Parts: sequence; structure tokens; C-alpha cells
Amino acid sequence: MTAGASDANGGEGGGPSADGRAARRVQGTYYTLTLGNTLAASFIWGINTLFLLDAGLTNLEAFAANAFFSLGMFVFEIPTGVVADTLGRRASYLLGTLTLAATTALYWMLWVWQSPFWAWAVVSVLLGLGFTFFSGAVDAWLVDALTATGYSGSLEAVFGRAVVVGNVAMLGGSVLGGVIAQLTNLGVPFLIRAGILVVMLVVAAVLMRDLGFTPERGAGPLKATRTVLRASITHGLGNRPVRWLMLTTPFTTGVGFYAFYALQPYLLELWGDEGAYSIAGLAAALLSGAGIVGGLLAPVVRRRFRKRTSVILLSTITSAAVLVALAVSANFWVAVVLIAVWGVSSSIDDPVHRAYLNDMIPSKQRATVLSFDSLLGSAGGAAIQPVLGRTADLGGYGFSMLWSGVFQALAVPFVLLSRAQHDPADTAREVTSAPQPGDEPTTDAALPPTVD
Repeated sequence: MTAGASDANGGEGGGPSADGRAARRVQGTYYTLTLGNTLAASFIWGINTLFLLDAGLTNLEAFAANAFFSLGMFVFEIPTGVVADTLGRRASYLLGTLTLAATTALYWMLWVWQSPFWAWAVVSVLLGLGFTFFSGAVDAWLVDALTATGYSGSLEAVFGRAVVVGNVAMLGGSVLGGVIAQLTNLGVPFLIRAGILVVMLVVAAVLMRDLGFTPERGAGPLKATRTVLRASITHGLGNRPVRWLMLTTPFTTGVGFYAFYALQPYLLELWGDEGAYSIAGLAAALLSGAGIVGGLLAPVVRRRFRKRTSVILLSTITSAAVLVALAVSANFWVAVVLIAVWGVSSSIDDPVHRAYLNDMIPSKQRATVLSFDSLLGSAGGAAIQPVLGRTADLGGYGFSMLWSGVFQALAVPFVLLSRAQHDPADTAREVTSAPQPGDEPTTDAALPPTVD
């Protein structure tokens, strides 16, 4: 462990726990937050567009409302990351949960009132604000708390299990939301979502503590914000391995968003019956199941390679190749297999990417830098999805999958550039913190031989 980690162990974390109970409690809290957040979010994923149309919006207005949600995430991503680094990760999570519960209830009220489009646009932006309080803050809280409690295992294992938990919640929430809407009405899943968020607010207030991290509360809010932002730019875009890794995010996230939604009508097209809605739901179920498998495999695959960038490269190239193969496949069952492979590959990449990025960022700027990474993903989704959607209009879903593979492949050079910096985090096998002044260099001498 680094000197910074040792300081955390001797401070608020209370020193390493001999039996690992403190670290297990931290992980249990993280998985509980992941489960609750994803379950609440996924309750409306399958019915959101139908809900907007039922409220009286046109197709253009419905998708424009979704665009305002993305705009909200883009605008507020960095400011809310600064909140997490100045007021604390716990405070950021609580603010996000409260904001999402309130705006979800507002969404339901707009549906009841058959409100005009401008009202949906405003509330959609506020929904985006709520989600940005989570991005960066929760992962930063986890890594700091694990360091403070003396955890010496791999971050890939923790993030991998979180991927499994999230996909289980996504599968269950999406199915339950659709069933409940069919049995009642389209508004009830939104009320259930708001209720789950209120429960999560209480759970987080009881379980979360900012272990291993002291918020910057000495200076005024504007000065503290400027200080954190300057340091975050230094440790984000100013840090070469971090910068190159973050520049992969617009491509992988943008393609991921598009493929998730486009695979549903594409499967219907291959099946030959546009009214077979159960087949459309198969894509979401496939990706959820593949995500569970990928999350379990991530730490296993990581142990086979000395460098994290090797795993990220393998996953990125595999995902691009699978998307190209989907473009030329005209067989439904072959497409099903390829979708499963794409889901597993993407889910193996996610924990390794997050672990590598977290290990390169100092604790005090972690949430802000992670938020900037999420911002780049939102920007990629906003820019790439319309382009791919237009290619689908011009040449069909298969043609758009071909271009999805091309966009995915554009991430490869940036992974190679990050790898070329030889950052110690690329070969780290345990929880570390990005080095602070005076820290000893991280070594990897005791690791067994592995594939590079």
C-alpha cells in the first residue's frame, strides 16, 4: 500500500481489520446501493417512451425530452463531481437520491396533468442533475473506504460483483416494471421508483460514512471549487495515462447506448415479425444475463494478464469485431449468440477499466475526475447515437451495426496510448491510491508470471 493509504488506515478508517469485517461491510453497502439504484432506474426503462406518448407528447417531443435528460447530465456532471470532492461522497449520494425521488414524482404529475412539452424539458434536465450526483461519487466512496479499512484484494473483483448485482437488478426491474404497467397503468412504475429511492435515501443515510476521505470544508465554496477543479484537471486531462483512457469513453459509451436500444428492433427484423414484442425483450434479457457472466469472469480474466490494458484491449477489439459480425449476419440465432458475446466482453471491460482509472487518481480529486470521465461518455452518447440512428435510416440496422463496430474500434489507439505510459496502476493487483508527494513507488515484484 502507498503512504497515502497508510495514513487513511490510521485515521478515520480505524486501521486494517484483521478479519476483513470492515472491508466486507463497505462492499456490502456498495452492493446494496448498486442494487437499489439500478432497480429504481430500470423500473421505467421498458415503458418510458410509451409513458411519454401516453402523456400526449409526439414522437419528436418524447425523444427530445430524452435529449434534455442527456443535456442535464452533460451540464451538471462536473459541478456535482466537485460537490462530492468538497462536501463529501455521502452528501453527494444523498442529494442525488433526494433529487431523483422528487423529479420522478414530478414526472408522474406531468403525466397526470398532460403537461406541455416545455415542462417535460425542464424536469428532464433536473432528472439528469439527479443522476450526476451519483456518477463518480459512489465509486470514489468505495475506493477510499476500502483503502481506509485495509482491503488488499483486487478492485476488479469488487467492481465485477457490482456488475453482476446491477444486471440482476436491471433484469428484474425491467420485467417487473412492464408487468406492473400492464396490470395497472403506465404511471404506477414511476411511483414505485420514487418509493424505492426514498428507501435508498434512508439506507444510505444509515450505512454510508466518508471513510478515508476528508471533505475540503475550510475554504469558501467558490475557492474550494476552483481548487478542486484545477487539481482535477492536473490529475485528469493533465495525467497522460488517465487522459488517454478517458478518451476511450465517448466511443465505448456512445456505441453501448446505441446498440442497447437498436438491438431490440434489429432482432425483430431478423425474426421476421415486427409484432413479436417478447423477442424484442430478449435483447435486454440477453444483455443482462451476459452482464452477470461478464462480471463474474472479469477478475478471472484479469488474473491471466499482467496488465490491465491488455484486458481492456482484448474486450474493445472483441466488441468491435462482434458488432461487425452482427452487421453481416442474417440469421436470428447467430445474432443471439453474437449479442451474448458482446455483452460478456463489455462487462469484462467495465470493472477493469474502472479499477485502472481509480488507481491513477488521488483521493481528493477522485470523484471530480470520475465525473469528467462520465461526462465524456454522455457527450459520446449525445454525438454518436444520432449519427448511428441516421445510418440505420439510410441503410438499415445491419449497416448501423457495421458503423458501430468502426466507432468502437476508434477507442483502441487511445488504450494503446495509455498503455504506453507504463503507469504502475496498469500492473497493480490490489487497492492502491494514486501516489502523493513522498509516497513510495508501487511495485509488483511478488506477482506470478502472466500473459502481458
